[in-house]
Amino acid sequence: MKSIHQLLDIMAQLRDPNHGCPWDVEQSFDSLTTYTIEEAYEVADTIDQKDFVHLKEELGDLLFQVIFYSQIAKEKSLFEFNDVVEELNRKMIHRHPHVFKKNHKKVNADEQSKVWESNKLKNKDSVLDDIPKNLPGMLRSVKLTKRAAVIGFDWPNINPIFEKFDEEISELKEAMIEGKMDRIKDELGDVLFVCTNLARHLKIDPELAIRHANNKFENRFRAVESLAKTQQPELTRFSLETLDVLWNVVKNKEK
Repeated sequence: MKSIHQLLDIMAQLRDPNHGCPWDVEQSFDSLTTYTIEEAYEVADTIDQKDFVHLKEELGDLLFQVIFYSQIAKEKSLFEFNDVVEELNRKMIHRHPHVFKKNHKKVNADEQSKVWESNKLKNKDSVLDDIPKNLPGMLRSVKLTKRAAVIGFDWPNINPIFEKFDEEISELKEAMIEGKMDRIKDELGDVLFVCTNLARHLKIDPELAIRHANNKFENRFRAVESLAKTQQPELTRFSLETLDVLWNVVKNKEK
């Protein structure tokens, strides 16, 4: 608690109009949102890299965003950091009756996830209410379909998803033949949307999957690039055939 109080004091001093930091003083709710998103991604990146030494630092940066918003809110007489914590405590206890209530029925992880979603949706006009529009596209599509599933709008198993995928690929090819970019974009979006549904049914976070694919591609390509430059140092651009051979060389080394 002493450390938290010190952090709150530091934040208040940074925001002091007369003796604080000019940059911190001029920040607002709106101006901080980009930094908050960046900090969240940096946390995710350190976890991806299993860099737990720096994870502590990145989690601190993310916590500082919460402290920053709370200080601005306090200045506007909206709420304080303690209010944020109290609301979080209340929410966690309310949404986990199987943990905090005696003699409550025990549930598995899937059942608890459904209970969690049901509790969140009480008193809402639509199950899709309160899903932020500025979420990363793949994450938002997973949330949309997960919410739709709450009232039964979902495939019963994974097989129809592959059938839908084939259907969307065919429609994308038709759009490409037609040549209208608006329809091509629309059909490509449908293909990606089905991919996120597939990920949800496989219980795989598509954002984590694509980050893994990105990292795998980057590592392989850097190795390919290095081999190409070593073999043909006089060139700055290489034939696709050469790069494809080197790609397979690098890929086979990973096995």
